[in-house]
Amino acid sequence: MASSPMTSSSQSPRPARPNLVFRRLRGQRSPGEFAAAVRRAAREIDEQVSCDARYIGRVEAGEIRCPNYAYERVFLHMFPGRTLTDLGFVPRSAVRGRGAHAFEEAPDPRTTSLMYAPHETDGAYEPYDTTYGTHEPNDRYDPHDRYDPHEIDDQNHEESDVQRRAFMSGGTATVAAASLGPIGLAFSGTAVAADRSVRRAGEAEAGALEEAVRKIRLLDDRHGADGLYRRASAPLRAAYALLDAGAARQATAERLHTGAGELAISVGWLAHDSGRFEDARSHYAEALATARVAGDPALEAHAFCNTSFLARDAGRPREAVRAAQAAQFAARPLGSARLLSLLSLREAGGWAGLADRRGCEQALTRAQALYGRGPCDADPEWMSFYGDAELAGLEAQCWSTLGDWSRAAHQARRATRLQDPHFTRNLALYTAELADDLARAGHPDEAAAAGLRVLDLLDEVQSSRVQTMLAGTARVLLPHRRASGVSDFLERHGALPRPV
Repeated sequence: MASSPMTSSSQSPRPARPNLVFRRLRGQRSPGEFAAAVRRAAREIDEQVSCDARYIGRVEAGEIRCPNYAYERVFLHMFPGRTLTDLGFVPRSAVRGRGAHAFEEAPDPRTTSLMYAPHETDGAYEPYDTTYGTHEPNDRYDPHDRYDPHEIDDQNHEESDVQRRAFMSGGTATVAAASLGPIGLAFSGTAVAADRSVRRAGEAEAGALEEAVRKIRLLDDRHGADGLYRRASAPLRAAYALLDAGAARQATAERLHTGAGELAISVGWLAHDSGRFEDARSHYAEALATARVAGDPALEAHAFCNTSFLARDAGRPREAVRAAQAAQFAARPLGSARLLSLLSLREAGGWAGLADRRGCEQALTRAQALYGRGPCDADPEWMSFYGDAELAGLEAQCWSTLGDWSRAAHQARRATRLQDPHFTRNLALYTAELADDLARAGHPDEAAAAGLRVLDLLDEVQSSRVQTMLAGTARVLLPHRRASGVSDFLERHGALPRPV
C-alpha cells in the first residue's frame, strides 16, 4: 500500500497545547468533583451547562482552546477578576472569524512540517489490557462521561498518523541508518533511497539506532524537549525503515525492534514535554505495538510507564493508574526493583489526580520500599535518570496535586539539592515545582527566589512544561508583588518572549 505524501504544516492542524493553568486551578479535586462545582456555579448565575469530567479533561488537555459563551460566564463567575487568557484559554478572536484565519496562517515555527496524530476518539481508545487494574469504589472519575457538544473544538480528525508512519517504502537500510547520523539527529536521502537496491540491516545499523536513542536522551536531559522534537522525528522514520528492510539475523532483528520502540518512546517524550500530547500518545502507542509484536516485556513496561505519565498530565488519572498497573504486570518478571519503584510512582500520580489520598500514599510507600532495595544489573538503561532527586521530585508532584503544598515544597527542595547540576532540564523542573509549591504554601519571597533561579536556567533549557509552571507561579504571586524579590521575579518573567 502506497504511503500518503507528507503535507506541509500549513495544511496540518496545530497540536493541542495542554491547559496546565486550568489544571492547577482544579487543585486536588477530581475532574468529576470540579465539574460538579462548575454546574453549581452555573446555577448561581442562572446559566445552563452540561459540564462533566470528560469536558474538564478535554479543557485540561488543550482540546478546547476557548469555551462557548455560557461556559465563559460560568468560569469568570468562579474566578472573579480573571480573564479567559488568565484561565489558560486562547482569545476568542484566535478561534473565530478573521483572527482564526490569521491564527491558522501563522503556524508554530517549532512544529513546521510535522505530522500530527489523529484526534483521540472519546472513550474508545484503550491502548492496553485493562484487566491489570481494579476499580476502586471511591473513584469518582467516570471515564465514560459525555462531553458538552457546544464548546469550540478545532481538532482535526484525519488519519494523519498513517502519513507519519510511512516508512520510506522501497528505501534501503543503509540510507536509513545513515540518516541517524553520527549524532543521531540528521535525516536525509529519502529521495535517493528508492533508486538503490534493498539490503537487510546488520549490526552497524542496529548500533546506530541504539546510539541515536542515547543521544536524544542526553540532549533532552541537558536542554529540554522544545528544540529537539522536530529534529528527532526524522530518526524515528528512519528506524522504522530499518524494520521494514528486515535483518539477516534474528538477534539483529530483536535489537532493531527494541531500538525502534525505545526511539518512539524518546520522541514521544519530547512531544509530551513540549505540550504536544496527542503526538506523544501516538508515539507511545506505536512503541507499545512494537513491543507486543516483538514479545519484549521490557519495552512494553517502558511504553506503559510513559503512557501513564502522559495520561496524568493530560487529565486522565484513571488511565494513568491502569497504565501504571499494566506496566508493573509486564515488569515483574524482569527482576528490577528500581523499575517497579518508578512504576509505583506513576501509579501514585494517577491516584493523586483522582484525589485518592489513601491510594496515593500506598503507592508512594511501595515505591520507596522498592527503591530502597538498590540498583541491580536488571535495571534498564533508560532509567539512568531515576535517582534520589527524581524520587523526591515525583513525590513532590503527587503532594502538589493533592494540594498539600508544604509537603510538596519539602520534597521539591530535596529534589533540587539532590539533582546533579549537569542535568539542567531536571534542575529547572524541580526548581519550578519548588517555586510553585512555595507560592501556594504562602511563602512568596522564597517562591520568587526559586523562580529567579529557574529564569537563570532558561537560556539553556527549552521546556514548555517548565515555562507553563513558571507562568502559573507568576499569577499566584501577583497579589504579593510588594514582598521581597517578588517584583523582580514578575518583571523578569514578564520580559520573557511569549510563545507564538
